Amino acid sequence: MTDTNPPARLTIAFLLATPGTAWGGMEQHTSDLATALSGLGHHVHVLGHSHYRERFSAGTTFHALPVQLGRRHPWLKLAFHRCLKRLSPDVLHAQGNKAAQMASATRRLAKVTTGTVHGIKSSHRAFDRLDRVIAVSPQIFEALTHPRKQLIYNGVDTNRQGMPENVDPVLPQRTVNVIAAGRLEPVKGFDTLVRAWSRLDTSAVPCHLTIFGDGSQRRSLERLIRQSGLEERVTLAGFRQDLTPAYKQAQLTVISSQREGFPYVLMESLLAGCPVVSTPVSGPRDILPAAAISKGHNEEDLARLLTRSLSDLADLNRAEQSAMAFAASNLTLQAMAAQTEALYYDALVSSPPA
Repeated sequence: MTDTNPPARLTIAFLLATPGTAWGGMEQHTSDLATALSGLGHHVHVLGHSHYRERFSAGTTFHALPVQLGRRHPWLKLAFHRCLKRLSPDVLHAQGNKAAQMASATRRLAKVTTGTVHGIKSSHRAFDRLDRVIAVSPQIFEALTHPRKQLIYNGVDTNRQGMPENVDPVLPQRTVNVIAAGRLEPVKGFDTLVRAWSRLDTSAVPCHLTIFGDGSQRRSLERLIRQSGLEERVTLAGFRQDLTPAYKQAQLTVISSQREGFPYVLMESLLAGCPVVSTPVSGPRDILPAAAISKGHNEEDLARLLTRSLSDLADLNRAEQSAMAFAASNLTLQAMAAQTEALYYDALVSSPPA
């Protein structure tokens, strides 16, 4: 369906179909984008699990759906369709694979359907029936076959980066601080990071690793830290909503993931002026210099990368100045919202059904 004269103020419905058990990059992306588009004057609705209601700003309207059920479950399908019929949105924006599968079966209860792909999967067919598809990294963009795909990087609210320098320290003092952040789940590779850390020789320059986040691997990571004798060199700091103070006080951020879409940790760290090293995952390998990327995902490769980087942090910082400049220009919430808004208007005016 097309509209030659779309309204200036759009009614936008975001569908977030994750089961409400964890808050990660895709959920944060949805919250940030919904808030930004509401700030631009649009009527923004979010359809998702009731556990996420408090995560969205007062400028958006939240609608609880039983998304913990399978996408074909009659109760979920009925609740979703009833909600869409009430809203009659100009744009239905699906976040992730399950949401795209649900959105593609809506029988045109929205004028335009779009979806954001947050990570590479074996198949992206769920997005094929949508009008537009957004990729959050060049690697994901290249993997998509949709004829109307667009690359729009994730963006960080730069207002969260405007922290004064003299805040209370959240990291150990009188040491070189390295931080990592994310859900404590196998995909983030924190067990590999801890084993890599145990290989480092920190006798000359004391270094400390702080990992922020919670998840199912917390106990196993605590056990691994004890077994490796790293209690004084590694801290599991738990979940922290705003990591800006940590980025400001750290000398290095490390990403140890097995796979990523375009990690918020990368953007937040670069915007705060903290250099990043990473395993070869989507996002970091797109914008960081080759010297900041490990050869592989194993502990030996990660240990070599950390050893090389910690031996000359000043050189690494210089090498990443272009990445930091790119982040300042392209990886902001304002840039993401403006490009997404433009995509909506273009789709309403010109897109035939996918």
